[in-house]
Amino acid sequence: MAAPATSRTIGQLLKQGWNEIPEILASTGLAVVGIAMGTIGCYNYVKSDGDNRRYKNIYVIMRPDDPRVEKIRKN
Repeated sequence: MAAPATSRTIGQLLKQGWNEIPEILASTGLAVVGIAMGTIGCYNYVKSDGDNRRYKNIYVIMRPDDPRVEKIRKN
């Protein structure tokens, strides 16, 4: 006869996992936090025009009516 199926909650599974494999759960939590911080950092970089380097490897010629001209920093 098969054992009856038990319904476990997420909290119970996390508690059991923390007791059995705490290294895996801790590193998974840190990985999720790191991925979230990296995503937010990349979003802020693109949002604030972070690729506006003062010196580039190649010259770029822009027309005066190009919207990127207004973002050029002259410091």
